[in-house]
Amino acid sequence: MSTFFLKSLKPMQPRDVKEPHRVATSLELLFDLIFVVAIASAGQQLHHAIIENHLMHSLPLYFMVFFALWWAWMNFTWFASAYDNDDTLYRLMTMVQMIGALVIAAGIPAAFQKSDFDIIILGYVVMRTVLILQWLRAAKHDPERRSTIYRYVIGIAIIQIGWLFFHFSPIDFSAYFFVALALAELSVPFIAEKYGKTPWHPHHIAERYSLLTIIVLGESIVASFNAVSDAVKHQVINTELIFLTIGGVMMMFTMWWMYFDRTIHGRLNNHKRVFIWGYGHFFIFIAIASVGAALAAAVDVAASHAEISHQYAGFIIAITLILYSFSLWLLHDLPFLNGLGKWFYPLTAAVILIIPFLIQSIGYCVFAMALVYGLRLVLSKWIFKAEQSESDHIY
Repeated sequence: MSTFFLKSLKPMQPRDVKEPHRVATSLELLFDLIFVVAIASAGQQLHHAIIENHLMHSLPLYFMVFFALWWAWMNFTWFASAYDNDDTLYRLMTMVQMIGALVIAAGIPAAFQKSDFDIIILGYVVMRTVLILQWLRAAKHDPERRSTIYRYVIGIAIIQIGWLFFHFSPIDFSAYFFVALALAELSVPFIAEKYGKTPWHPHHIAERYSLLTIIVLGESIVASFNAVSDAVKHQVINTELIFLTIGGVMMMFTMWWMYFDRTIHGRLNNHKRVFIWGYGHFFIFIAIASVGAALAAAVDVAASHAEISHQYAGFIIAITLILYSFSLWLLHDLPFLNGLGKWFYPLTAAVILIIPFLIQSIGYCVFAMALVYGLRLVLSKWIFKAEQSESDHIY
């Protein structure tokens, strides 16, 4: 058995950055689905916090949990793009990382209800330990980038010790220490890649981000559907709920359309731009998940099963929608736009923020925001085509 296992191993050599037709593997897709379990768990806790009027208490916890999930996904994704050799050991180690993600998911309710991060920390240690072993294996077969890889290993190990000290120390650390450790996490790839770029594949990375976007959108739709289904089960159905359902679906479809309206992998050719794009997606992912939780909470508000007002629920949806659109505007749209098209988003964002003031019934408020959001997509495409046509005429 051991001989068979050894024969199944392959050198973990760097992947070709220009490899044609590089796509996500089935193992990567399974990894994403495992992570969505954790994201869905966090979304459920945010949903309950909103309807119980505990948002201000739970929002920092949600941010911390989501950062841990996103950063663990990021670490795996960029490493896999550079060194995935799909042998037996790589698959097994990736599956151990998936187990770590499931442990994190199991610890999310305790984090929200008791501020107890013990289980999350345990899952995080499992994932990060395996990641370090993967990097060390890559160092053995990629001498050209060995110094870069060792920077990753040392950085990850030191900061992981910092997280353990932060959590298990009897000293009551403030949120500032969490922010400091999070910034330290973000600095590791920047420092390591500065002295030698790992061979990640631009098209593959763009696809991996796109796939997670679709999966998180899908999870948000499911969360909203479950809330509507629960309302129908309890025979709480009215015109407002119908408009809320239609508006929520329209909103999600428009969010998908906006994200996939442009091909982005061709722009991932600049060190600074890549980091801004890669890190900026944190706000895209967390905004999508938050919109789903907010829409599910809006259903409870419409059914009179929540402790918050219609207007307050409307503002939560408006702010999360603006966060998503603003992040997407900066990362995907702004480089392609000129003239009026460049500033069209801030104008529509202002309109969306005003809607909860004007329409305080949550169902009609969401429907109006969805209409404005969809109209913005149509008009922005028309303006972009008009400006592009004028530019072609001039030149």
